[in-house]
Order: sequence, then structure tokens, then C-alpha cells
Amino acid sequence: MPESGVSRALHTPPSNDRTGLGLGTGTGPAARPTATEAARRTGLLVTLVLGGLTALPPLSMDMYLPALPAVTDALHAPAATVQLTLTACLGGMALGQVVVGPMSDRWGRRRPLLLGMVVYVLATALCVLAPSTELLIGFRLLQGLAGAAGIVIARAVVRDLYDGVEMARFFSTLMLISGVAPVVAPLIGGQVLRFTDWRGIFAVLTVVGILLTLVVWKWLHETLEPEDRHTGGVGDALRTMRGLLGDRVFTGYMIAGSLAFAALFAYVSASPFVVQEIYGASPQTFGLLFGVNSIGLITVGQINGKVLVGRISLDKALGCGLGIIVLAATALLLMTSGVFGDVGLVPVAAGLFVLMSAMGLAMPNTNAQALMRTKHAAGSASALLGTSSFLIGAVASPLVGIAGEATAVPMAVVQLVCSVGAMACFLGLCRPWQRLS
Repeated sequence: MPESGVSRALHTPPSNDRTGLGLGTGTGPAARPTATEAARRTGLLVTLVLGGLTALPPLSMDMYLPALPAVTDALHAPAATVQLTLTACLGGMALGQVVVGPMSDRWGRRRPLLLGMVVYVLATALCVLAPSTELLIGFRLLQGLAGAAGIVIARAVVRDLYDGVEMARFFSTLMLISGVAPVVAPLIGGQVLRFTDWRGIFAVLTVVGILLTLVVWKWLHETLEPEDRHTGGVGDALRTMRGLLGDRVFTGYMIAGSLAFAALFAYVSASPFVVQEIYGASPQTFGLLFGVNSIGLITVGQINGKVLVGRISLDKALGCGLGIIVLAATALLLMTSGVFGDVGLVPVAAGLFVLMSAMGLAMPNTNAQALMRTKHAAGSASALLGTSSFLIGAVASPLVGIAGEATAVPMAVVQLVCSVGAMACFLGLCRPWQRLS
């Protein structure tokens, strides 16, 4: 049984920097930081770097959202086809995690992450030059495959360093940092469109990718000790994943979190058309509303991490969040289907705000509860969590546009089906009443 990640970070001798966190390279007493200093530096470095890595996917998705109608016009493609550029990126992130997760368990966190970041930068630069929708979809797929490294390895590093309640708190802290991205990304995207076309958004993302690659190269060192790495090949990785999927409770949290993410991504992929095309709002207004919803998610996530965790069980917080999501999705379906007449943008925006905010209870707690069951193979477990979320989200994405651009009903239907399914998996597979936490 490996030692706790926090204990390892604080007590491993700094000779050769075996903590992997840049906490010292000397061998004498003067070079060894105190436990307090080590904890402070560890927390700062890990939080900032992992926050940047987890912010990259929403940046890649959300900066691009205000430009979807513009891409439709520029490339002369239907909205459903352009939405496949989102699906391709999401699907790439799902499949990439299956590969990168086991790689990080075998070769450590740093090398696969740096390789993925370099390929991400190249793929994003190619998106700037894409002459057709088909090539843009292909480049977005490659962008997603490479960007998966940051997602899966960030979660694995958290598992390397933290456990139990501390891990849940750290996930909530990451939500605060990475949550800034969906707040500012649509606003940035809308402002970029004032001065250039949709290609300029990918140019900005290329620069962001370069800067983040340099930050990872300089500050994020290895967190997985050589003795804790897996030495098996593909067969061993597959057996590990099969064993994780054989854990009913782990699988329950995984699917519940994935379906909740799909409800969120139904909003992400449909909202540009719902807000701008159906309700006539500008790209800047859409960016503002998207930012307000993201602030709601961040705020609730911080309430979860700073107030609820340690006072009530993670399962109770998770169940409350899923229940609110179900109620919000039901209200959205009633409003968009005309049961209450023509309600306008404000009530629909309020329903979306409640749904997004409740994700702050659902998402960090599903990840924490699932990863707490994996003392070993954090990379493989993280890969399964991410792959499941992104694959289900990729399936949900095109469904929201199945009835065209004139109705928001498909978005609400997808959200309701996914949220009810998430609650059913939580209750039927996790069975929280059978456990103390």
C-alpha cells in the first residue's frame, strides 16, 4: 500500500528532488525545507499548474462558442455539421484519456503531459488554417486527443498528493481556478470577434497553449515515484481498467458524473444557438450570460469545498446537487416546450443558471468519491472518469440540434434524460445509504 501523497510530498528526502515538486535539490540540512514551507510551496505550485491544465478544455470549447454561427456562415455548413467540431474535440479528449492515463501510470506524469501539450499547440495552429468544415473537424479531433493529457494527468496528480476529504477540497479549489476559464472564455471570444473572424480565436488558443506548455515544463515536476509506477504493458493496463469497472460503486460514480457532465455539455453546445438565434441576443450578451452561469458553478463549488466538505457527507452533497439539476432540467423543458407560453430569455436563463450552479455540487464530489476507491492506478481511474464523461457528452452534443435551430426543446430533453439517469445511477449503483460516507 503506497504512502499518502501528502505525506510523501512532505517527508520524502529532497535529495534529487524526489517529491518532483521543486522543493529542493540539496542533501544537507540547510537545503531541506520545513514541513510548513514544503506544504505551502507544494500547494501553491500544484494548485496553479493543475488549475491551468484543467482550465484548458473549457478555454478550447468556450472561447469558440460565440463563433459557431459565424463558422456556419463562413464555411457554408449547416449548424448540425458545425456542432460536430465540438463533438470531435470532445470525443478526442475522451479517447485520448484512455491512452494517456495508463501511460502516466507507467512512465510518470511529466513526459506524457509535455508530449500532449506540444501536439495540442500544433493542432490548434492547424485549426487557424482550416479551409473547410471537414478539415476543421479533423483538426479539432487531434486537438482533443492531445488536450486529453492535461485533463487526465491533472486528476492523477491530485490523487498522487491527496486523499479523502482533502482531495474533495482540492477538487473544489481546482474548480475555482479552472472555473475562471468558462467565465472569461466566451467574453474573450466575443471580443476577439469584434476585431477578427473565428480563426483569430484559434490563434489566441495557440498562444495560450504555448504559454501553458512552458509553465508545465518549468514548474510541474514528477509526482509519481518510480517505485509506484506500473511496469506492465497494454494487457496490464486493460486488466487494471477492467478491475476498476468491476467495482460497482466506482462505476456508479463514474456514470453518474458522466451523465451530469452530459447535461452540462448539452447546454454548452446548444446555448450559442438558443441565446443568439432563438432569443436574438448578441455574441457579447451570450458571453455575459455564460459567464454569469459559470460564476454560479464556481460559487457553489467553493461552498461545497469550504463549507460542506467535512460537515456533511460527500454523498449527501452529491445527492442534493443531482436533485437540483433534475428539477432545473424539468423546469427548462416545461418553459421551452411552451407549457407556460412564450416566457422569453430571462426565465430560461434563470433555469440554466440553477442547473449550472448545481454542477458545483455534483462534479467535484463524483470525482472525489470515485478516486478515493483507487489507491493504485490513479492515471487509469482518471482516464476512465474522463473518457466516460467526454464520450457521453459527445453523444449528447449533436442531439441538442436534432430539431434545427428554431427550438430549445431538444436541449432541455437531453438535460432531463441525463440528469434523471445520473440520479438513478447514484441511487442504484452507489447505494449511499449502505456506507457511512
